[in-house]
Amino acid sequence: MNSKTPEKIIKKYAHELGFDIIGITTAKPFLRGEKESIERIENGHMGEMHWYTIDRVQKANHPEKLLNDAKSIISLGISYFKDPNSDSNNKYIGKVAQYAWGKDYHFVIKNKLNLLVDKLSDIFGNNFKTRIFVDDGPMNDRAVAERAGVGWFGKNTNILTKKFGSWVFLSQILTTLDLKPDKPLKTNCGNCIKCIDKCPTNAIIAPYKIDARKCIAYLTIEHRGAIPIELRPHIQNWIFGCDICQEVCPVNDDAEATREDNFISTHNYSLEYLISLLEISEEEFRIIFKNSAIKRAKRVGLQRNICIALGNIKDPKAVPALAKALTSKEVLIRQHAAWALGQIKSKSSLDILIASKKSENSFDVLSEIELAINNKF
Repeated sequence: MNSKTPEKIIKKYAHELGFDIIGITTAKPFLRGEKESIERIENGHMGEMHWYTIDRVQKANHPEKLLNDAKSIISLGISYFKDPNSDSNNKYIGKVAQYAWGKDYHFVIKNKLNLLVDKLSDIFGNNFKTRIFVDDGPMNDRAVAERAGVGWFGKNTNILTKKFGSWVFLSQILTTLDLKPDKPLKTNCGNCIKCIDKCPTNAIIAPYKIDARKCIAYLTIEHRGAIPIELRPHIQNWIFGCDICQEVCPVNDDAEATREDNFISTHNYSLEYLISLLEISEEEFRIIFKNSAIKRAKRVGLQRNICIALGNIKDPKAVPALAKALTSKEVLIRQHAAWALGQIKSKSSLDILIASKKSENSFDVLSEIELAINNKF
């Protein structure tokens, strides 16, 4: 192949902008992806993600519905992996999925994609159209990445890559440019089922199939209601997302670290910091997480998650903050604060629960208080 082919030029500039893996595929439909996505909806495995509709699935797997005369898709992956620090196994801190350690990836990657599209216009002229996607539009990004040779499907449903494991953000440029496609990788996970065995909530119900209703990532980010009592202990100290099925994956053992400074951690979720976050206002939440993917959970969701983490950490130092949370205007926070106080099982936490019964008027919260007092979790 000539070194000046459009495909090589695109990959060269994409790499210079910080993308680590670049593949190209056609804009033909992803029929397997469509079938599997519809099955997940019909089986209830998408939980309360009601925005994930049949119509969205059809658009996501038929690129021609997203851009008239679309011929090619440029699939791009960028690593966000950071070598875990000494606190990675610390049970007394809050844990956040690595993808949310730094700045919100949507902003970072969209900026890079727009720069790449501008560069393509400089090279190829303006006689073509594009549409970009960064996990925020109806595009089946994993199916695209698989067919473009960026990686292969892991049994945990993540895309696994040779150099960066599954620690990659995926994005796409759908275009009317007619580009030569790359070939899919000829590899798979073999007999390995570590991700299935190690999932604490058994959310990976079969190879390549996840029931979101059991998934810690879904529960702590997308789910807006009370988290089922039986799942709370298994959430451990995760306050946003979960990396367990990635951490145990052998493909990730030698993953190369990110070269993108924007994805480096900006927060340390110590016990003291968790306690402080439990007391922040709506405005403070918006300021703190303005440039973070964590804002997806919303303030009430994050504080609910923190209550669960504090209940699992069981440090009595959290009792005063949990007692204050038990007087929150939000029923959801009061519910989970009651549960957490019941998990700590100190005399002061028990006294607080008993006293709170006098002023509580929510049946759901009273039920949690009674269970906590009687230690029936």
